[in-house]
Amino acid sequence: MPVQPAVETREKKRAALLSVGSALLLLSLKTFLVLRTSSLGVLSEALHSGLDLVAAIITLLSLRVSDQPADERHPYGHGKFENFSAFVETGLLVLTALYIIYEAFDRLFFQSVHIQPSVTAILVLLVALSIDITRARALTAVAKKYSSDALEADALHFSTDVWSTIVVIIGIGLVWAGEHWHFPWLAYADALAGLTVAAVILWVGARLGKRTLDALLDAAPLDLQHEIALAVKDMDGVLEVERVRTRRAGNRYFVDVTVSVARTSSLEQVHTLSDLIEKKISEIVPADVMVHAEPRAPKGEHLFEAIRAVAQRLGLAIHDVSALQQGDQLFIELHLEVNENLSLREAHRQATELELEIRKLRGQDATDVNIHIEPLGQHIAVPDGGAGEMKLLSRSIEDFLNGLTIEYDELVNCHDVHVRQVEHRILVSCHCIMKSNLPITEVHDVTAALEDRVKEKFHQIYRVTIHPEPPEEK
Repeated sequence: MPVQPAVETREKKRAALLSVGSALLLLSLKTFLVLRTSSLGVLSEALHSGLDLVAAIITLLSLRVSDQPADERHPYGHGKFENFSAFVETGLLVLTALYIIYEAFDRLFFQSVHIQPSVTAILVLLVALSIDITRARALTAVAKKYSSDALEADALHFSTDVWSTIVVIIGIGLVWAGEHWHFPWLAYADALAGLTVAAVILWVGARLGKRTLDALLDAAPLDLQHEIALAVKDMDGVLEVERVRTRRAGNRYFVDVTVSVARTSSLEQVHTLSDLIEKKISEIVPADVMVHAEPRAPKGEHLFEAIRAVAQRLGLAIHDVSALQQGDQLFIELHLEVNENLSLREAHRQATELELEIRKLRGQDATDVNIHIEPLGQHIAVPDGGAGEMKLLSRSIEDFLNGLTIEYDELVNCHDVHVRQVEHRILVSCHCIMKSNLPITEVHDVTAALEDRVKEKFHQIYRVTIHPEPPEEK
């Protein structure tokens, strides 16, 4: 079940606020130790904790901005602010590490600083270590739950504190051991501990910096793009995934996908497929998805589908496509529906344009096209005034059709016969039950024959429309 935005924002801000409090407490403890011990290791830890406090404050402020909804000036939201704050924290990490390195080399080669190790210092550092571990785990959990770069950066700060505090404890312990057992060279252990802390900070900072810089520069996570491409490619209706582009802002991704679909697909079919693609990608990663569909000819496309695609591209409606191969010559016939208000000249121009495009599919000389032109029905007719349904004629036609079951083995019976007079023409419609295992081509031939037989028997009838249905649908 998805987490509500208000709950997410509240949890992230609470984690950031507790981080500020923890960093402030740690800074106070380590500053006290610096004054008591003059240890470079402890000083580096105090500086690191000071950095943690600044980073925690930056994280808190960035979350207040990044979780704001998109607006007119920021249509992609404010998530980049979170990535930017993480990058700033990386810079602070590097500056702190450089200062520690400078101070360590100064103490190693140019001046001597007397370290005053004590049990109190060790105990205070152990308390600091427990705080670091607790906060690092808590921040990491919330960062993973909501994919927050800012909280992850803050968690890394506390994680580096864990290791660096352990190193400082070891450094102070070695200095104390050197004084106790008279090993003067162990006095350098504190400076070396500081260098180790600096190395840890630089290593973690480099990793965090690369990731946040990639997010700021919209670097594409290749594994994610590959995963999305594979998931979309397996979906019904997708011929090929031509391109996947991703970018990240905060904890949200923006994904652009270009797919190829059958060129005979309708706009509604493509729209439905786009919705399914968006849903599929959102199951992989929380994302704002944009789908672009390119019409393509499927591999092994049938000639009739290619003809329908040509007509669709020209904005023309066709039906009853048929073809005959005689030697090297292909004869194609079809019905073209045109606006009923067009003149013959205008309708013929559309038919000629369609014919030329169809002939290009198989070669101009190898294809002959014959197009039947008929009006595209747009007029909604009404029965003639005073002329109700012609029930007597309806019964006569029903009896006539049911009498043809002997002649037409495919026919089971006819029912629901309706006869109406519309605009001085008599129109007939009815339902005929036929054997359900018949191929639709045979059913079409039988219904056409039945329509002709009715018009031969009842000369006053202008049009007959038969709806075929299987017995189990009755």
